[in-house]
Amino acid sequence: MGEASKSQQKEVKRFRAIVHGRVQGVNFRYYTRERARSLGLVGYVRNCWDGTVEAVAEGPEDALQSLLSWLHVGPSLAHVSKVEVSWQAPRGEFERFEVRA
Repeated sequence: MGEASKSQQKEVKRFRAIVHGRVQGVNFRYYTRERARSLGLVGYVRNCWDGTVEAVAEGPEDALQSLLSWLHVGPSLAHVSKVEVSWQAPRGEFERFEVRA
């Protein structure tokens, strides 16, 4: 792998994902936080009033792609019907990945 490829992999990116389906009341936020932390990502996950779950994450693109793949499945009791993703410019506002109310 060349130097340019290595530096691109470590470039910080950000996404906002809205997860639809049976995703509240099934420990979705807890498991998302654990997965994101294990991948070295920062950001948050929270329940939304409409029954969806919102996740905002920043970190290397490969780790973000891994978390996105996981969001399409979720924990065993979840049933994910759709994930809407928007890529955004990173803001560097997070110190860790947390569950928000």
